[in-house]
Amino acid sequence: MTIVVKKWGNSLAFRIPKEIANALSVDNNSLLDLELTKDGILLKPKKASRLQELVAQIDETNIHKEVDTGKKVGHEEW
Repeated sequence: MTIVVKKWGNSLAFRIPKEIANALSVDNNSLLDLELTKDGILLKPKKASRLQELVAQIDETNIHKEVDTGKKVGHEEW
């Protein structure tokens, strides 16, 4: 498949064909890893960050309660 590179501001850009985007589950605003290899460019979907993985594991059985330190700052009403 041949695609065209176009100027986008001070950079160059290309469009990912719909069939390839669908096959990789890439959508608008998806994050991709871009790597320069000896043979060219490797572009692949970015895996979820470690923080996202950890937050996804929070549920009713492992979430902690609020902790009252007894220290008040400012004029907050709790």
